[in-house]
Amino acid sequence: MTQARHRAAVAALADPAAWPESGFWTQVRVLAARSLRTAFGDRRLVFFGLLQPVVLLLLFSQVFSGVGALPGVAAYQGYVNFLVPATLVTIAMTTAMSSGAGLLAEIYGGFTGRLRCLPISLFSVLVARTLADSARLGVQLVVTALASVVFLGFRPAGGVLGLGLALLLTLVVGWCLSWVFVAITTWLRKAETLQAASFVVMFPLMFSSSAYMPLDTMPAWVRAVSAVNPLTYAIDATRALALARPIGWSVLTALVIAAVAAAAGSALSAHAFRTRT
Repeated sequence: MTQARHRAAVAALADPAAWPESGFWTQVRVLAARSLRTAFGDRRLVFFGLLQPVVLLLLFSQVFSGVGALPGVAAYQGYVNFLVPATLVTIAMTTAMSSGAGLLAEIYGGFTGRLRCLPISLFSVLVARTLADSARLGVQLVVTALASVVFLGFRPAGGVLGLGLALLLTLVVGWCLSWVFVAITTWLRKAETLQAASFVVMFPLMFSSSAYMPLDTMPAWVRAVSAVNPLTYAIDATRALALARPIGWSVLTALVIAAVAAAAGSALSAHAFRTRT
């Protein structure tokens, strides 16, 4: 039944009569709604998608629990408080990577090819994809944060407001990062190459940041890399908001870097999507 509804939705969108003088944001709304129906239409996919970040957080919190005794972490009153804000950012990056995979599936499935025959903006396809994945990310972040509080003893010193601002910042950063992976997808256009490129981008950024260990305990060359790692600023900003720590320039720096990444990614992906796919 799910596949039948999916085929019916695709056929409806491929009908030129469905787009009578539609504006750009109407196109984005319709295409994003279609992506959300696909994402939340399979209950098993939804369940495991929400379970995955919680399981990863549980594993990391137990495997690295000894890190809590280090001087750079002891001030957070538990490794869980140090880890959870960073995990929110890594979830955002993982979901951003799936934006590229989702777009690639639509390219190879012929959906985007059919849209080229319709009187719509191709850029609206990319915007809809990133916004739909951001909505999915928002659900993942809220579920992960609640599970952390209930089951792992996470205590955000910033209260509901601080945690809410941290989630909002992470959501914005995740949306901006999704443009990077969408751009990679539109330029590479092969699943194997996309997977390899995403791995090269994602894991070095994650483990050379302040996500899992305090920077003072890392080798000098890793600290030098973390100083130019955009995830470090996003993680520091999220921690500062959620745990009521000094913010400084971390939030502004994270937003500026994310905005630059989104601007570059959207420009590159729009050009490649128009000319190469």
